[in-house]
Amino acid sequence: MQFRDFLPVSTNTSVKESCYGALGAFVGLFGTALLCRWGLGLEVHWLIAPMGASAVLLFAAPASPLAQPWSILVGNGVSALMGVLSASLLPDMAIASALAVMLAIAAMFLTRSLHPPGGAVALTAVIGGEGIRALGVGYVLLPVLLNSLLLLSLGLLYNRALGRRYPHGGKAAPNRHQTADPQPSARLATQDIDFALQKHGELLDISRQDLQELLQEAQLHALRGRVGTVRCQDVMSRDLVVTTPQALAMEAWHLLSHHQIKALPVVDEGERLVGIITLHDLMIDRAGHQPRAKETLEHLQVADLMTREVQTARRYQPLYDLVEAFSDGGLHHMPVVEGEQLVGIITQSDMVAALFTLALKPGLTSEEATPVSS
Repeated sequence: MQFRDFLPVSTNTSVKESCYGALGAFVGLFGTALLCRWGLGLEVHWLIAPMGASAVLLFAAPASPLAQPWSILVGNGVSALMGVLSASLLPDMAIASALAVMLAIAAMFLTRSLHPPGGAVALTAVIGGEGIRALGVGYVLLPVLLNSLLLLSLGLLYNRALGRRYPHGGKAAPNRHQTADPQPSARLATQDIDFALQKHGELLDISRQDLQELLQEAQLHALRGRVGTVRCQDVMSRDLVVTTPQALAMEAWHLLSHHQIKALPVVDEGERLVGIITLHDLMIDRAGHQPRAKETLEHLQVADLMTREVQTARRYQPLYDLVEAFSDGGLHHMPVVEGEQLVGIITQSDMVAALFTLALKPGLTSEEATPVSS
């Protein structure tokens, strides 16, 4: 143990977010007090002290797993019940106080609703005075659950108004294929996080999803430093197989088959990119999502089937910028343009080869890292 262990640690919270948190606590508690005392006409116990601690979490740390709706409502509710139970069973206030907090923590762990203010809610049931004791089990409903529900409702409105993500869900968004697998970029991170959390064992005040996102951002930042010197022009294929909007769909099919590729950039007479056509476009009817009969291709042109809104890269753009589009975005090919002119195309094979080469030999220059185009 060293002296610096007692010094405050950086929270990495901006001044703006700090102000939002402080103002939110005022809005939440004042609104709850107004609704309870004047809106509902409650004369006593219209606001209990532990709500101040709940407000700190809800407004100043809304991403915390301890500040989510389930934790606020269920955590405070079961803690109040444990406090009432302890106060009714034990006349000694000291023993009853300790028992109340112990049972509250156990109940919150069992219900997966750990909420630190719940300890104060349980303690208040014991030491809150004769007025609180006289409420009995009613203390759970009024004021605890009523205060919690009103504070949470105001917190939802406030955080949404600021554009914050609240509630802060623990599950990542589904991948683009609508399956249960994590996004490709997250799969290795998921295994590493599972191992680390299992080994650590202690409760961390950060959700698994947030921890995973932070790890991914750190990894991507490190990748940017290693891949930042490699440009799209270093990796792209230059000898391109292309088609035109006026070409027949069957001609595009034969080009894809002959060259064993899966996409053709579509260019006009001036070699300007106007679209892209893929095997999927030729095989699947986009409107009906059904297999397309081969006979229909004989009467269609490339212009009838191609995708006109094409995501492109610039010639001198860092290769790093394309990583997410190819991994989680699901792209297989990205045309490279200079102005409106098509100058190359990057495929998943090009991307994998370049990143693999850099991973094996991170000190390479961009020319040395350039793989054989595919």
